[in-house]
Amino acid sequence: MRATVMYGAGDVRIENVPDAGLVEATDAVVRVTRAAICGSDLWPYKSMEPSETGRRMGHEFIGVVEAAGSDLRTVKAGDLVVAPFVWSDGTCVFCREGLHTSCLHGGRYGFDGVDGGQGEAVRVPQADGTLVVLPVDADDALMPSLVALTDVMATGHHAARAARVGPGKTVAVVGDGAVGLCGVIAARRLGAEQVILLGRHSDRIALAREFGATDIVSERGDEAVERVRELTDGFGAHSVLECVGLEQSTVTALSIARPGGAVGRVGVPQEESIPGALSTFMDNVAIAGGPAPARAYIEELLPDVLEGRIEPGRVFDRVGRLEDVPDGYRAMNEREAIKVMIEL
Repeated sequence: MRATVMYGAGDVRIENVPDAGLVEATDAVVRVTRAAICGSDLWPYKSMEPSETGRRMGHEFIGVVEAAGSDLRTVKAGDLVVAPFVWSDGTCVFCREGLHTSCLHGGRYGFDGVDGGQGEAVRVPQADGTLVVLPVDADDALMPSLVALTDVMATGHHAARAARVGPGKTVAVVGDGAVGLCGVIAARRLGAEQVILLGRHSDRIALAREFGATDIVSERGDEAVERVRELTDGFGAHSVLECVGLEQSTVTALSIARPGGAVGRVGVPQEESIPGALSTFMDNVAIAGGPAPARAYIEELLPDVLEGRIEPGRVFDRVGRLEDVPDGYRAMNEREAIKVMIEL
């Protein structure tokens, strides 16, 4: 089968790899029908050291179950399924608490002999605890939004939950990438009254406004902090969604939270320490977040997608085939595309 392999920074190839197959009785083999390139895939694209063996890529996909292990009870061959971006058993102590990203028996696609999602098929371990069966056909018009549930919509929702978004609150979203845009959707879905997007790209700003952003802040650094405070009567935001992970974005996020507010961090941190420790401590600002337990959120968000109340699939502004994946990485890295969907 064909799959995406990264051999170093900027070096993405589509190659023939061993076919996906059942290994454990709890596995399923999923023939991929839709996949995506994630913003987090761009970190190794920018910085990965050269490798002779390469790294299998991708963790966002939808597909049809081609083979089901003998122990599976909730999925069967022929089911159309959506896969959260990590696999988990659904039964361990952390899964039962809704924290599937910390599953004692879980893992990540593309590691430890498990296929990446940007390929023709994937062996999914712990398939009963991982996969969610979809009540639509593989060519349904909602497919982009269903793909978004695998990661970016769940991650934007996780940021909003961690930041304690609720009815009537003021929310600031730091970052205008796909996760930040989905954070706008999540904030409005949870009842936020004012949603301030911190971003600078006109196409993304236009989409954010359609998703429900009420204000746009295009300044950076101290000027951005000042502008957010102007928009919030000098107090700052009740809830801040940090959707980038860089030092500057983190400093900004912590600086625009009001006393007693909360910051939800879902941008993969590029620094080892959190800046502004003393000021956030003195202002009783809560800091939470991490990798989103998408499996815990898919069933909550799925009805809103199926009934058209939210449309996170609109963050996909480029669609290609598997052979177009290397150029998709380039386009996202160069800000020519917000997010790329792959049709197989």
